[in-house]
Amino acid sequence: MDQTRIGRFISKKRKEQGMTQMTLAEKLGITDRAVSKWETGKSLPDASIMLEFCGLLGITVNELLSGEEVSVENYNEKAEQNLLEAIAQKELADKRLLRMEVVVGAISAAFLLTLVTGGALLGKAGQTVWAIVLMVFGMLQFIVAAMFCLRVEQVAGYYECAKCGHKYAPTFGSINFAMHMGRTRYMKCPCCGRRSWQKKVLKK
Repeated sequence: MDQTRIGRFISKKRKEQGMTQMTLAEKLGITDRAVSKWETGKSLPDASIMLEFCGLLGITVNELLSGEEVSVENYNEKAEQNLLEAIAQKELADKRLLRMEVVVGAISAAFLLTLVTGGALLGKAGQTVWAIVLMVFGMLQFIVAAMFCLRVEQVAGYYECAKCGHKYAPTFGSINFAMHMGRTRYMKCPCCGRRSWQKKVLKK
């Protein structure tokens, strides 16, 4: 998906509709800076406003993601191409998130161990207050990091039911309370209703 090309297309269609960046932004309830980012290819409109945005420009979502007007003859082909590109981009983003999860987890655990060790040494030296402060701070940062990692586990990729093969994104609650071994979790499948050890997969 060529965001630079999409940005030029957005700029062109906005001007055809006789709107300034500020006018378009006001209609969407956002800032003109956001519109500027779209037109320079730095980002894309959020999914929550994409339909309204395309309606204002007089284009379809398929045309927006293609960065050009799409004829009836190759509409389905362009739609499939955009869908495949979106899936590939999600898989790449999920891989990056899962790598970041490992890094954050390792750094957080090392930091916790360092602070707990420092707290223990301070405790032996009679500085009980500082020992408690260090240990509490270590636990707090570890909890924050753990919540981040759990969130990544929820949104990055899918879990595959070992019973029926259904792939789905679980709720945060089910991720939080499920027994796990690495990225394999014991959860209830929303499709077949059976519990099994479900593996993390990136492709649906």
